[in-house]
This record gives sequence, C-alpha cells and structure tokens, in this order.
Amino acid sequence: MKLIVGLGNPGTRYEGTRHNIGFTVVDLLAARWNVSLAREKFRARFGEGEFADQKVVLLQPMTYMNLSGEALMAAGRFYRLDLHDLLVISDDMDLPLGRIRLRPDGGSGGHKGLSDIERRLGTQEYPRLRCGIGRGPTEDLDAVDWVLSHFSDSEQEVAAQTRQRAADAVECWIREGIDTAMNRFN
Repeated sequence: MKLIVGLGNPGTRYEGTRHNIGFTVVDLLAARWNVSLAREKFRARFGEGEFADQKVVLLQPMTYMNLSGEALMAAGRFYRLDLHDLLVISDDMDLPLGRIRLRPDGGSGGHKGLSDIERRLGTQEYPRLRCGIGRGPTEDLDAVDWVLSHFSDSEQEVAAQTRQRAADAVECWIREGIDTAMNRFN
C-alpha cells in the first residue's frame, strides 16, 4: 500500500496558491485514478483506490501546513505504514517553477509542513517530491506572501505542466520505485 500526502492549507482562501501545489497534485492523481477525496478522517480529506495493482491512499491534511504531520501520523498508524511506502508532495521555493525533485530522504529546507512531519516521525528518512515555485520577483517580497500568492497568468501553463510532471513521477515511483523515478524526473 502507498500513502501519498499532498501538503497545502485548507479553505477557499488558499485554493490555487503556490503553497497548495501538493494538494493540486493529489487532486490530479485522484482524477486520473478515479479516487474520491470526499472522506474525512485523520483531520484530513482522503480517498482510497488502486493504481498499478497497488492499493493507494491519497491524503490532504486539513490541519494547515505547519501541522501537516498530525494527519500523516494518524493515517500512518491506521494503515500500519512503512515509511518507504509514504510519499509527501510539497512546494519548494529553492526550485524554479517547472522543476520537480524526488528524494528518498532529506531535510525540510525550512518548509514548515516538512519540518512538522520530520518532528513527528522522528526522522528525515521518508520519500518526498518537491515542486518548484521559485523565489519570487524581488527579494523584498516576504516568503509567506510569496507562497500564499497565486500563480500569475504567465505562469499558469508552467504550473499546470509541473503538476502533470509531478503526477507522472508519483506513478513512476509506484510502478518502478524511487531510483527509477528520480533518474527519470529529477
């Protein structure tokens, strides 16, 4: 079984923001796999389905970004999850828009959602897929304002391609493993 967790913030105020790219990748996977995300448990929206003969659980924490680990831990305990069968999808300001990076482990890079997950898991050794959102047009722009902003009209196509590429990487990770997915998509 695979648990795929897309990070974001709940509510209409945050829909379509850079910080919610993890949510939108999970939405895309749910549409591809015909999985409904209508169930609520673990302080999250989630759905169960199947892809490539694997049971998959798609999860969107409803705890706000800085408490993402709460929902992940509850779901992980319920499903008796091995950390290698977990994939966390998040935004990354250190990657330019359009780039993705899959890793089997690593630090949070200052990302509040990943920091909370690492704190609650007690380890950095879990797979993650980072989707680039860039740093913003100026250094004067506060990081919080940047991640909570929407993609501009000129960025929409690249953002959509990023989500598609991230969903393709998730499918490759499930079918062929993390090493093949990293070689193909990083």
